[in-house]
Amino acid sequence: MKPAHKDLLRLATVGSVDDGKSTLIGRLLVDTRQLFDDQLDAVAAASEKRGVGDLDLSFVTDGLRAEREQGITIDVAYRYATTPSRKFIIADCPGHEQYTRNMATGASTADLALVVLDVAHGLKEQSRRHLCIAALLGVRTIVAAVNKMDEVNWSESAYLGVVNEIEILAKELGFESVTSIPVSALLGDNVVEHSENTPWYTGPTVLHALETSEAGSWTTTHEGARLPIQWVLRQLGGGRTYAGMLNGSSLHVGDRIRLLPANIETTITAINSGSGPTDTATAGLSIDIALKADTDAGRGDMLATLPLPTITKDFEATICWFGDAPLHVGQRLRLKHTTKVTPVRVSAIGGVVDIATLSINETAFLSTNEIGIATLHTADSLVVDDYRDNRVTGSFVLIDEVTNATVAAGMVGRAAFL
Repeated sequence: MKPAHKDLLRLATVGSVDDGKSTLIGRLLVDTRQLFDDQLDAVAAASEKRGVGDLDLSFVTDGLRAEREQGITIDVAYRYATTPSRKFIIADCPGHEQYTRNMATGASTADLALVVLDVAHGLKEQSRRHLCIAALLGVRTIVAAVNKMDEVNWSESAYLGVVNEIEILAKELGFESVTSIPVSALLGDNVVEHSENTPWYTGPTVLHALETSEAGSWTTTHEGARLPIQWVLRQLGGGRTYAGMLNGSSLHVGDRIRLLPANIETTITAINSGSGPTDTATAGLSIDIALKADTDAGRGDMLATLPLPTITKDFEATICWFGDAPLHVGQRLRLKHTTKVTPVRVSAIGGVVDIATLSINETAFLSTNEIGIATLHTADSLVVDDYRDNRVTGSFVLIDEVTNATVAAGMVGRAAFL
């Protein structure tokens, strides 16, 4: 029997501004009847206010007043949908370069990237940047919606030209699966139902591609269970259990497990979930576990099974820098990794990624929205995995010590394509 989280697909829409991401998601939700009448009424009122005339489907996800007034997506809009075969969490990410940090947030837990491309303009620079970030964040599946096909008279050659671009970049970035679909988000062609306007296309619709893609990848890993301790729970009658969200492999009562960084080996004597006691817990489940040994484990520690993660204060990382001021060597920040927060210093900057060529160029600093390589030194020991092996224990954020603003997303190690 498949774990419960396998029935849930998390997807992020990515791509450049004005390519139709919000309209596509709006069309998908409307045509699968996911909206209530009052939601449609609100969208109709916003469309009339802006003088659009017909229903502007992009307003389905553009929930902020500023977004509807400007006709752009600013924040990540999360929408939920259900079909007979699957549940979805859809992150509609902004396309503007200045909101790249929001796009990274939306893609951080995605199983799949739904990239929307304007058939007349192909793969723009911001679309390339979004796909680079999605690849860095561990997304391995792309569904490419080649949009606005009605504006090129349903030209197969125009469609194939964009498909060639996306497949070349996807191969360079290491994506494992790419499904390209010719669509008109505005008219609904090939979104939920196949279109008569593309008799030369025999592949899936957008909905069918989403329903058949692999789900649950963001919490799984090759081997090894990981339980970052979020809370220590004191039990009635004495004793303590250790709570957090499990990622990686499954855990079972009786498993040998290691408390890190203290390096204490012990045995699991009980596992509890929201549904009560259980003998087995799978990735993505919030649990608390009881241990045979009495330990002084606390928030920020980690429980892990073989192969064990690395304990370190110095490591190389891939950084997506979002701060307004550049990132320099010697800069001091705070680093949040799973449930642990520690001061950190930038020891070295190893280069910046050229979005066009995917090469690493020398640099003394990272500017806003640049992706680069840096070496970091933390005040406290961290328990980490390479991001390519575990997206949870291999990821972190950097926080400005003065403003408390999140200024970077980081991945332990180098991406496979760097």
